[in-house]
Formats: sequence, structure tokens, C-alpha cells
Amino acid sequence: MDLLFILRDAEGSSAISTLSAARDAQANGQDVAVLVTQGALAALASGSFEWPRALSGPPMRMALANAAKSLDLPVAGRGAAKALDPKALVGQVADAGVRLVACPTWSSLLGLGDSLPQGLEAADSDKVSDLLAKAGKVVGTL
Repeated sequence: MDLLFILRDAEGSSAISTLSAARDAQANGQDVAVLVTQGALAALASGSFEWPRALSGPPMRMALANAAKSLDLPVAGRGAAKALDPKALVGQVADAGVRLVACPTWSSLLGLGDSLPQGLEAADSDKVSDLLAKAGKVVGTL
């Protein structure tokens, strides 16, 4: 594997950046995986992401949603509720061939069991160790 991204933050902006970078790297011929852990795993499971102050509020959400079209990023809602959709991006990234792996520690801590968010694959600690060992580059932190 060429690149392993680690997505741990529950901020929608972080998820959008990491997942789109993984999708783009895969499209450019890299072998890519994303390890989803901590707050990001909880946010994907609940569908509720936080947004930094500078990127929140109706005018900013609308501007980001309008700009998302040119970047092939999914948008949810209509009118004033229109916003970038990190959860839908997971499906788009998985469909592009990026492996999305749920952290086994945080899957257990969050009580997700067999109910992982769609698009994420279950893993045990050996599988995660193997991903980390075989990655040419690791982007992010646990």
C-alpha cells in the first residue's frame, strides 16, 4: 500500500479533506486506505459532524455547498440547510476503491460491533498493525 490516511477528528472539514485526498490519490494510481478512528468513527456512526467556527453558519455552508459541485463532493439538504455531506463522501470514496477500515479499539469502545457505518470494513488489531507496517507513508496520527 502506498498511502494510509488516519482520520480521527469529528470535524466535517477534516473528514472532507482527508477523504477527498484519499479519493484523489487513488484516482491517480496510488494504493490507498483510510483508518477511521476516535471521533471520526463516532461521527460517521451517528451522522453528526462538528464544524469549526470559521466554516459554520448558513452563508458559509451555502457557499461551501455551491463550491462542492466543481470538486465532485456530495451535498445534502436544500435551501438554507444545504451543506457538504461527509457521510455520503465515505460511500463515494469506497466506490472509488479506497479501503476504509474501522479502528478495532474504537469500534469496541463505541459499542459498534457489527453495525459499522456503511463503507467501513471491520478489522482486528493484527490487520491494523499490518496496514501500518506495509504503508509507504502514513498521513495523520492515532
